[in-house]
Amino acid sequence: MTIGVRRRLGVDERRQQLIGVALELFSRRSPDDVSIDEIASAAGISRPLVYHYFPGKLSLYEAALKRASDDLAARFAEPHDGPLGARLLRVMHRFFDFVDEHGPGFSALMRGGPAVGSSTTNALINSVRQAAYDQMLSHLDIENPPARLELIVRSWISLAESTALIWLDGRRIPRAELENQLVHDFGALAAVSAAYDEEMAAVVRRMLKDEPADGPFGDLVARLIALSS
Repeated sequence: MTIGVRRRLGVDERRQQLIGVALELFSRRSPDDVSIDEIASAAGISRPLVYHYFPGKLSLYEAALKRASDDLAARFAEPHDGPLGARLLRVMHRFFDFVDEHGPGFSALMRGGPAVGSSTTNALINSVRQAAYDQMLSHLDIENPPARLELIVRSWISLAESTALIWLDGRRIPRAELENQLVHDFGALAAVSAAYDEEMAAVVRRMLKDEPADGPFGDLVARLIALSS
């Protein structure tokens, strides 16, 4: 008979295991409510051993946040194939997948959790926002955006964050509707700005050039026409 022997994990393997355990617990409850004892128990090790790999809860939280932020930033990456509206809709679907999977942790991150005031935490949050911003400019095929376009893209990213936070508080609006609405919101913000600025008007014309009538932006136009009538 063969007796199973538990393999001793290397330093990096153990750190990655603890980060994964912490993320799993943070996905169910706010990091404020998760103790080192719970993380140790879930990982099958002692509390002192957790401190052997991480000096404290804050350092473990930041390591877990780094993995989560890398995951979230990657969800904004999208092939440049097909109409822009359809691309943005796929991005919003993956964004809400993340929010759905990591609700309490996402909420604590954006509203402030145990790492409030941490320069590391703030830098990670900003890196996700910057990744989203860079991806949007890439999809618009613009390297040096005019001031109004930068304002629109950064405002839209903030709107997506706040929409997700409000949705988590009760989930009273169907998720699919919000994903579609956020794509509409970007189109609407761009269109309003285009009414005041010729550079933005040129951007919007390029955005809409290859959009099908049954795509997200075509749907927005049809809804606005129906509303006006």
